[in-house]
Amino acid sequence: MKKWSERAVFVFAFAVAVFGFFACVLSQVVLWFILRRPQNPTDLWAMIEALSTAGALAVALGGSVFAYHQLSEVASSRHMDVADRLFEELNSTENIKARRWIFENLPEDPGEGIKTIDQEGRDAVKQALNSLDRVSFLTQAGWIPQDMIMPWAHPMIAKLWDKLEPYVRYEQERRNEPYYYEHAAELAARCRAWRKKHLAASEVVWIKDAL
Repeated sequence: MKKWSERAVFVFAFAVAVFGFFACVLSQVVLWFILRRPQNPTDLWAMIEALSTAGALAVALGGSVFAYHQLSEVASSRHMDVADRLFEELNSTENIKARRWIFENLPEDPGEGIKTIDQEGRDAVKQALNSLDRVSFLTQAGWIPQDMIMPWAHPMIAKLWDKLEPYVRYEQERRNEPYYYEHAAELAARCRAWRKKHLAASEVVWIKDAL
């Protein structure tokens, strides 16, 4: 129903209301025929007066169909807006550059890396971590379905966290700040869970001279 035009949805909702009304009328007439007996007279008109309630119910039913479609359209539009912002965030020039520096140059040992990386490297790490934090915010529960963004976002998130996780854990302990980029860590955990569920091999694979 999400792809129906507004006119098609209105016609469908109107048809539901009309069908519901006539179904109520028919049920009242059938019931009157069944119940009418000489010793137990039943007033058809009294029964038909109850149809005002049936009519209101039919209108409410049709309106519910239309309202449901409208809400679905709003949710779909919101999801597409969030997905677009996520795509722009993860594929911005700055973030692509930061990820490439991290993939190619960041030492595996955070104790060593903290002492040796230059300002370009520090900027790349902060840029990447801030990007993960933003993605975590945009994908929080209820904002967008996981299956809508993980199929294309999971490689970037998983590979980046594979490199950055030791640094985040190192800084959390060194600073005594367990909340240091905890939202980025939560995003990575969701990504890993999705990969484990949907991919035959969920481990990150590294190759030289990748594009």
